[in-house]
Amino acid sequence: LVIISGATEACLLAVMAYDRFQAVCHPLLYTVAMNRKVCTGLVGASWAIGIGTGLVDTIFLAQQHFCGPNLVHSFACEAPPVLLLACSDPYISIASIFTTMMVLGLGNFVLLLGSYTRIITTALGINSATGRNKIFSTCSSHILVVTIFYGSGIFRYMTPASGSALEHVLSVQYSVVTPLLNPLIYSLKNQEVKAALRRMLARKPRLTF
Repeated sequence: LVIISGATEACLLAVMAYDRFQAVCHPLLYTVAMNRKVCTGLVGASWAIGIGTGLVDTIFLAQQHFCGPNLVHSFACEAPPVLLLACSDPYISIASIFTTMMVLGLGNFVLLLGSYTRIITTALGINSATGRNKIFSTCSSHILVVTIFYGSGIFRYMTPASGSALEHVLSVQYSVVTPLLNPLIYSLKNQEVKAALRRMLARKPRLTF
């Protein structure tokens, strides 16, 4: 489940970058290019890639032999801390995880980089400062989520597993904190949410006796 959800979210973030590319660079054709059928297909493909990645990595992981302690030094049953408990050679599982990380990471990074390169080029070509600010405001929340997700994910899976406290913190941030922050980050674009948040922070607590 951890691998499936992580891989699916990585694909969905790339799909969202493509959606913003269509909205910014081809606004008049946006409803045609991103119709319900296309959106359904992109979301379905993201889940299919995530499930396929999870199954492949899990099958290779299940072929390992575990003959020692069964205590996973992590907050989630992720592949790196589980491999620390393997008595057999974990080379195949490590190669599988590294390959899927490289393919997913590189493929999604190319889509993200290509989409935002076109978005930035389009924004810089607009003479109106208001128009540029609107574009960057539209993409700011997505960029923040991408930075948090990929930053913690790269440190978590591209460094050797050791069971250290830093790995525990990164595991929680990658699998718990980042998904919990997503609704808040995306909702901050909503003016009503901003106004409600300001009212809540400005409200003085009343002491009752």
